This record gives sequence, structure tokens and C-alpha cells, in this order.
Amino acid sequence: MVTEMRSMFRYQELLRNLIRKELKVKYKNSALGFVWSLLNPLLSLLIFSLVFRVLLRFGIPFYAFYLLSGLLAWNLFSMSLTTATQSIVVNSSLVSKVRFPRAALPLASVGASAYHFGVQLAVLVGAMIVFGYFRFWDAGLALFPAALMIELIFVSALAFVLAAVNVYFRDVGHLLELALLAWFWMTPIVYASAWVQERLADTPGLWSLYLANPMTGIVLAFQRGLYAQVSAPGEEGEPFPVLVQASLGWYYQRLAYVAVISVVALGICLLIFRRLEGRLAEEL
Repeated sequence: MVTEMRSMFRYQELLRNLIRKELKVKYKNSALGFVWSLLNPLLSLLIFSLVFRVLLRFGIPFYAFYLLSGLLAWNLFSMSLTTATQSIVVNSSLVSKVRFPRAALPLASVGASAYHFGVQLAVLVGAMIVFGYFRFWDAGLALFPAALMIELIFVSALAFVLAAVNVYFRDVGHLLELALLAWFWMTPIVYASAWVQERLADTPGLWSLYLANPMTGIVLAFQRGLYAQVSAPGEEGEPFPVLVQASLGWYYQRLAYVAVISVVALGICLLIFRRLEGRLAEEL
């Protein structure tokens, strides 16, 4: 892992250029350009708000902010994996002709997705400030940067192995789409995690299995840091449980668990990538 990171540092200019290329190619000949990076989450926000706030009446206070605080984490995750999986295949001519660290390609996809994440985050925080919702003083806000760093490590690990395996088995991209669809609904983004906690209270094994999902810990940290309210005032003035009913220390504990998983996954995935890297040009 250390060797690969040192290699990336030596080729940091190449990595920056690859990220720029990813961004330029994505919006080539597009009239709206980077505005498209805002339209997707905004449309999802409107649809989910209509379905879960108006039609199904979930009743989560400030549901738009709750939804987007978790959706940002998920968009970074899914977009990074989707683009990284195809990164080596799409750049086959570059891989076949130029000598450079192949790991830079999936890492560039993660970097480009992180840029889109930054734009979307700015919109969310701006809206929260305008509506007087953003809590600069909340102690849980420190969870957000920690969760973001851990998510980048976790998604980079998966990006390395998916990009390499996809060269040998081109069905990986299709399988990933199905996996992400199921993974999305196993993560508390559109529904309240307190709702799951309440229903699994009598079955601790299922609750522990639910929390074993690394993205659950990351999304919960995003929501606790940005949305901030474990319980919010309901329509009748009574507390409405939204996030997992636990102390701030519990959220840090779950995030620490995900951090360990992410670092271990990064080491294993880099090892797999190094083993498969030697035959990438031949397979392409």
C-alpha cells in the first residue's frame, strides 16, 4: 500500500491531468456543462421529497435536508464505482502504449466524482444557511470531514479491484448496477434510521447485520454531521426520532469501525490490483 501511494505521489501531475480529462470528457459538447452535476441530485431530491414526504407521509422534519445529506454520500460512492469500473477499458489505448501507474485511472475517476460532490455539497450547505438550518455550533459537525475521508479510502479500494477485474470479465459493470441498486435500499438514505432501529430492537442480530454495511456508518455520520438532529420536533410538537437514538460517541465508534474496514480493504484491493496489473495491456 505504501509503495503504491508513493507511486501516486510521484505521478501527481498525471493524476491531476487525468481528473481534468474525466471532467472535460463527461461534459464535452454539452450546453449546460457542469450544471448537469446539480440537476441529477436536485431531481432526485424533488422526486423522493414528493414520494416520501407528501404521498407516503414519512413525516421527517426538513426532509429535503435529511435526504440530500445522505444522498451526497451515496452519489459520491456510486458515481466513483461506476466510472472507475470502466476507467481502464475506456483508456485502453493509453494503457497499451504509455508506461505509467495503472492505478491512476480508477483513482482519477474517484477524484472527478469528488469534484462533483464538492459542487453538490456547496449547494446543500448554501440552502441550509439560507433557510437558517445549518448548525455551525453542533459538535457532530466534525463527523462530516472524517466520514468523507473514510469514504474516499473505502471507495478507492473498491475502485481499484473493480477496474482491474472488469478488464478480464466485462460483465462486472452490469453486476455492479444491480449491486448498487440493492445496496442503496440497504442504506438509510430515503428512510429514517431510527425507524429501522425501532423495528429491529427485538432482534439484535439483524440490527448488528444492518450496521455492518460500511455505507450505513458513513451515511449516518454524514447525516449526524449535516442534518444534525437525532430527534426533531414533530408536527404536533412531540420529538420525532430521525437518526439512530444514540450518543455522539456511538457515531464516532461506528465510523471508526468503517475506517478499519476501509484501510484493510484498501490493502487487499491494492494487492489484487498489483497481481492483475501485469496482464492488463494483453487482455485489452
